[in-house]
Amino acid sequence: MIPITVIAILSYLVGSVPTSIIVARSRRGIDIRQHGSGNAGGTNVIRVLGWKIGVSVIAADMAKGLIATMLIARLMYGPIPFENNTPFDDFTVVQIIAGCAAILGHIWTLFAGFKGGKGIATAGGMLLGIAPIEVAISLGVFMIVFLISHYVSLGSLSAAVSFPLTMFLRENVFMVDITGYNTLIYFSVAISLLIFFTHRTNIKRLLAGTENRIVRMPFFKK
Repeated sequence: MIPITVIAILSYLVGSVPTSIIVARSRRGIDIRQHGSGNAGGTNVIRVLGWKIGVSVIAADMAKGLIATMLIARLMYGPIPFENNTPFDDFTVVQIIAGCAAILGHIWTLFAGFKGGKGIATAGGMLLGIAPIEVAISLGVFMIVFLISHYVSLGSLSAAVSFPLTMFLRENVFMVDITGYNTLIYFSVAISLLIFFTHRTNIKRLLAGTENRIVRMPFFKK
């Protein structure tokens, strides 16, 4: 049996892979942190290197969350080494631990001076493996807000709010029985708060009206 601490460490290391830095250096020979907003995330890659490269980085960052929850978590064989007082089965608990470790790795990456991206893509990949319906709705909210405002940060923040809100409405308004809701709702709120924390500079720029917008979207071209 691989200890849960090793699962967490492996997930953190996968999350720490600085995708945007690697891609920017290999494709254009630049340090993405010295261009655009200076953030090592997919949005800044879109801004500096274009949509095709940026979307590939975002997809890779989402994959890190999926790898942690769907592959690394499965390396845990046998019961977890602590009492599981949650309504989840043991494997789901391991998935949550692995996914959170990957998100922390993406935000505070070991391989880039503990300065990485803002965690939204990796969190999306992690949550996709646990709550796909809520993730799908949140993605829809992101796209609507982004297409109207052209602010990726505002779309990301809106998606972060919509995830726990969707879960709350499904359980309490639409009477959908969500397994482990009483635990998962708090977990989803915690993830949303973390996203807001990593976007705190974006929030200041949004309030000041100085946030960067992405106006040119190639899929609107005739």
